[in-house]
Amino acid sequence: MERSNNGISGTIDLNGSIPPSTAVDLTGKVHQLPCCIKFNGPSDVSHYFKPKSTGVIVDGLSVEEAYFRGRKLQGTTVAIPHGYSGFVLGKKMSDAKSKRSKEDSSCWETKAKFQNITLWNHDSLPSENDASLRAFHLFSVATALHQPVSVEDLEAASIDQELEL
Repeated sequence: MERSNNGISGTIDLNGSIPPSTAVDLTGKVHQLPCCIKFNGPSDVSHYFKPKSTGVIVDGLSVEEAYFRGRKLQGTTVAIPHGYSGFVLGKKMSDAKSKRSKEDSSCWETKAKFQNITLWNHDSLPSENDASLRAFHLFSVATALHQPVSVEDLEAASIDQELEL
């Protein structure tokens, strides 16, 4: 791990040690819960956590319902926008032969991938005003910012600006 004036830097290997064709696909199994779970290990979650569709649509979002530790949750499943992917990262394991260095502790690799995520609320129905859903609008902003600008676009913008003056 490197420290600099700008913080800590590391590497992320999105290819990982798992070939892309055999990477675990967690599509439909990734959930963002409105709580903190202080446990890190395997658990038979699907045995206890069973989301069901309610048939209700709010702000164009299909509402699902589930219970976690007796508390009612309401959520919606959102697709990762085209051209983007979701990844589950884990610390990259160093070779047994090599000594674990500071660099190794900041290396991450892909463990699984997903194409949608279910966002849950416990006190309210999901809506377009949820912070997590609003964050998805940044994908379209990023696309617009990184899209090449043509000569025609520049000419149209300068004509519009002249007309405003």
